[in-house]
Amino acid sequence: MAKQDYYATLGVAKNASPDDLKKAYRKLAMQFHPDRNPGDKQAEARFKDVSEAYDILKDDQKRGAYDRFGHAAFEQGGGGGAGMGGFDFSATGDLGDIFDQMFGMGRRGGGQRARTGGDLRQGVEIDLGQAFSGTKVNLRVPTRVKCEACEGSGSQDKNRSAETCPTCQGAGKVRAQQGFFLVERTCPTCNGQGRTVRNPCRVCQGAGTVQRERSLAVSIPAGVEDGTRIRLTGEGEAGGPGAQNGDLYVHVSVRAHEFFQREQANILMRVPLRMTQAALGDEIEVPVIDGSRAKVKIPAGTQTGDQFRLRGKGFSVLRSAARGDMFIQVAVETPQNLSPKQRELLEAFEEQATKGSKGSPDHEGFFAKVAAFFEGGRG
Repeated sequence: MAKQDYYATLGVAKNASPDDLKKAYRKLAMQFHPDRNPGDKQAEARFKDVSEAYDILKDDQKRGAYDRFGHAAFEQGGGGGAGMGGFDFSATGDLGDIFDQMFGMGRRGGGQRARTGGDLRQGVEIDLGQAFSGTKVNLRVPTRVKCEACEGSGSQDKNRSAETCPTCQGAGKVRAQQGFFLVERTCPTCNGQGRTVRNPCRVCQGAGTVQRERSLAVSIPAGVEDGTRIRLTGEGEAGGPGAQNGDLYVHVSVRAHEFFQREQANILMRVPLRMTQAALGDEIEVPVIDGSRAKVKIPAGTQTGDQFRLRGKGFSVLRSAARGDMFIQVAVETPQNLSPKQRELLEAFEEQATKGSKGSPDHEGFFAKVAAFFEGGRG
């Protein structure tokens, strides 16, 4: 059975550009790939035809020979294994691109791949005052550091660094054809590092790094919030020979305060007042987050939930000279465990309150509405 014309197989004209050929091949290879058509023999055959056609036409010399002599140019081995029986998957570079798109198989070119050090995460807890003013904390971080014995080279001979792995040529992975499929695995020689050491250091076994505990002083900026993550570039684990260090991420948690509650740059403070203070008015003194004191005037008739604002007494805004405000929220406290004298005075006060006093407008207005409700026959 005569073979179909290669241009017709790809669905392009004979004057198609290399880009047109590539686009047509990619589209058809994705459409007929066996993994997308399991058990479909026709799709498998079509995939082989498409791959064979593109393998010839993408090469200028092979394409020129095909244009002059047709399929006869590649019969009896003339095509260098391009026939159906001798098609070489590994020789078709663009087939690897299709695998990359479909299965995420990374194609790493030659050259050494330095393994970057791992990132580290460390938590630190501070109090609200430290979050306000900023502080410096000392951390002890278990990590990997450069091996002092080989100065990080991984080699017993300090002057000799790691070399490109001869098996994977620095890629860290090797590919092998298993039947119809191309399989990618971690290189068994370098364990994926892309580099090998001929005479490994006896201390670090060629890794170039060893496990240690580091002491590190970390500056926490003023205004930091609970849950903030601080990145310290290059303070993570040391990388292998010739590689960069990872980063250290410090996660800050702020302990709750006995007086203050933070709301972004503002501070809320709840202050209980005696009933007499709220009724008669008073002046109270409260603490401020910066360690100072502030006086707050409480007007007569203050109610639970009323707020008083102290401008500029809140938190510093991160990376700014501005400050938030402090809000004093009062809660009027009902007296308990009354002495006989206190009870006598309150009973006298209540007696006066029931004789037409207008000192509790909300109370009186509410119960006037309740009386009207019952009188209206809706009770």
